[in-house]
Amino acid sequence: MKKQLCSTRGSYIDADFWTAVRNGVAGDGGLIIPADWENRQINVETLPLSYPDIAQAVLACFADDLDAPTLKTLIHQAYDGRFDAEDVVRLSPLGSDFLLELYHGPTAAFKDIALSLLPLFLGEASRRQKQPKKTLILTATSGDTGKAALEGFKNRPDCELLVFYPDYLVSEIQQRQMVSSEGRNVGVCAIRGNFDDAQSAVKRCFADPQLRAALNACQLELSSANSINIGRLVPQIVYYFWAYRQLRQRGVLTAGQTLDFSVPTGNFGDILAGYYAKQMGLPVGKLIVASNANNVLTEFFTTGRYNRRRPFMKTTSPSMDILISSNLERLLAHETGLDGQQVAAYMDQLQKQGEYQIDSALLHRLQEQFACGDCADEQAAETIRQVYAESGQVLDPHTAVGVHVLRQLRSEGFEKNPCVVLATASCYKFSKDVYEALFGPADMDEWTAMEQLNQRTGIPIPAPLQGLRDKPVRHTDQIEKDAILDYVRQKAQAMSHD
Repeated sequence: MKKQLCSTRGSYIDADFWTAVRNGVAGDGGLIIPADWENRQINVETLPLSYPDIAQAVLACFADDLDAPTLKTLIHQAYDGRFDAEDVVRLSPLGSDFLLELYHGPTAAFKDIALSLLPLFLGEASRRQKQPKKTLILTATSGDTGKAALEGFKNRPDCELLVFYPDYLVSEIQQRQMVSSEGRNVGVCAIRGNFDDAQSAVKRCFADPQLRAALNACQLELSSANSINIGRLVPQIVYYFWAYRQLRQRGVLTAGQTLDFSVPTGNFGDILAGYYAKQMGLPVGKLIVASNANNVLTEFFTTGRYNRRRPFMKTTSPSMDILISSNLERLLAHETGLDGQQVAAYMDQLQKQGEYQIDSALLHRLQEQFACGDCADEQAAETIRQVYAESGQVLDPHTAVGVHVLRQLRSEGFEKNPCVVLATASCYKFSKDVYEALFGPADMDEWTAMEQLNQRTGIPIPAPLQGLRDKPVRHTDQIEKDAILDYVRQKAQAMSHD
């Protein structure tokens, strides 16, 4: 039986998961979401322990009309072909809590987990088309999605990829990872603006009928590697179930005992995957929304007011420097009972007025499931120092935000469930900030800081970052934030003549 999908703006979608993956967003401008959790339930106590086996169980709840052997093959290609998922995803103690280390993959960030499957999903979606077209994948990145997409999609014959990142608003190492990327079918472009500008422009591309017509004439169709694409989002559900099974196996949890998660949060995709896991039967207690100084989500979960009209802060956790959290729209749709008209009104107010206010009943429902807090750069640095002194573990600034908010809530009497903090990136992607947090101000560049951090802590530099400094720059395009639509149109025309 085909599982039901709908748009956050209210319309039901007469299409399967594969069409949703191929399209990226709904035709009415909303995001595509599951509408029938009752058909996607998992008995967590009977799940196997291995990551690929758990992925098989979770993804089968979404992958309509795909037989088990074929799904198993896709998972094998993603998690055994490119890397060993059992090595990439690790669970380590953090005092009485735990770190879910998701950054041991090909780009040293958690986005590898989801973006290893998405190219295979899009390939399956294309195979099911009567007249397959080449896919043009547009991706906005605040730092890590871009490189993971570039690695996942490079040299695939059925697609082209364009990545947009905010110039000077990612770390130097993140930028070098992107601009040195190889691949016949990939492009990288810096924009003069922030991540919200890039993400909004990409969404406008999907909504522009003239661009769609131009692409159609070139035998191209649009999709996205951002978490606005449900095919990027659902693989992230897997590691929540995996963490729970690991803690059950270790005897930390008893059957049915609730587990909390603290998630460094910007675009709200990673924590939404935890919410989805809960809807599918995982005994989740609280999901902790951990923000940096761009604390628009802290205000929202405290007051019900979402207000993007605030100064944009450049922080030491740049992947979270976001003021428009796209995936929050999905949460609102679920918690309003799929009231698409109301969600569309919220999004219209956000676009035109810069803010919206939810009612007290909806806020109460959200506060029953989510806790929140924020963390300044100085507090993140102090947390990095504390954790290193306690255990020798070195956190990156994003993970430090998650740890700080958890500890702050605990100091205020937050419930004492076991908690897993999602560790989202290697400390070496932000070497200078981490080095200075541990050892004080230093007059050195990112690359020297990487070497010094390695020498002083003994923690190995991840293989993807070794030699990165010497890789040649291959992508030098820079455009204004309002020029993305024209840039995509020009690139598409060039692609059609290749």
